[in-house]
Amino acid sequence: MTYDYAQIAALADPTRRTIFERVAQRPCSVAEITRTLPVSQSAVSQHLKVLKEARLVRMQPQGARNIYHIDPAGLGRMRAWLDQLWGDALDEFKLKAEMEDQT
Repeated sequence: MTYDYAQIAALADPTRRTIFERVAQRPCSVAEITRTLPVSQSAVSQHLKVLKEARLVRMQPQGARNIYHIDPAGLGRMRAWLDQLWGDALDEFKLKAEMEDQT
């Protein structure tokens, strides 16, 4: 499975990770997120733009504001990649353990 790492790169920034975690807790607007962080509303918007481009969040218009939600499709893709890595590591561990049992 090939993976483009855009999601990992997007989450490398600590502020962006915090914003992602806030949205994961519950869908919220830029203003709601801004009230909980020591950064400007425009900075939060820029971070959300990066998270949206990486398919980690999606935006749903609600009246005059946008509500941000976790993007299950994008997150699922990242999880599948991580699950594959974990599966490969466990397979390698099992192989080494079996080789040690034979000695």
